[in-house]
Amino acid sequence: MNIFTKKPTAKEALRESKREMNNATRGIEKEIGALQLEEKKLLAEIKRTAKTGNEAATKVLARQLVRLRQQIANLQGSRAQMRGIATHTQAMHAQTSVAVGMKGASKAMSAINKVLDEIGVDIATQLSTAPKGRIATKRTEDASSSGLDELEQRLAALRNP
Repeated sequence: MNIFTKKPTAKEALRESKREMNNATRGIEKEIGALQLEEKKLLAEIKRTAKTGNEAATKVLARQLVRLRQQIANLQGSRAQMRGIATHTQAMHAQTSVAVGMKGASKAMSAINKVLDEIGVDIATQLSTAPKGRIATKRTEDASSSGLDELEQRLAALRNP
């Protein structure tokens, strides 16, 4: 381990982890394929020895076939676990990305609150006194223009103490 290298970012670590998981999964799939091919050969050999009537050899080959199938099942379970781990890792990264985004949004909201408090606008009372439902557009324009004028007057008063 080199102490002089910089620590990888979360994105780089995820990318490296994903690459290693895919590589390991491919290796397991390659082994599964080789074992399945061996299983076919073993089945053919079992049929051949059964036709000749060699019961002892057939039993030995059948035991080998059972062990081989168990190995294949174990490898398939391992492959599924690897894929699950990769998916879980990616989900964790997505969750941290959302958390970072929420942190930025909360900072922005607190900054907006601070500005509105300086101006003297209380959002909670504005929202609680706001009428519910649809309002005619003419009334909205009149109300917003009078509200804008009032806000501009307050801002001017704040600028000129």
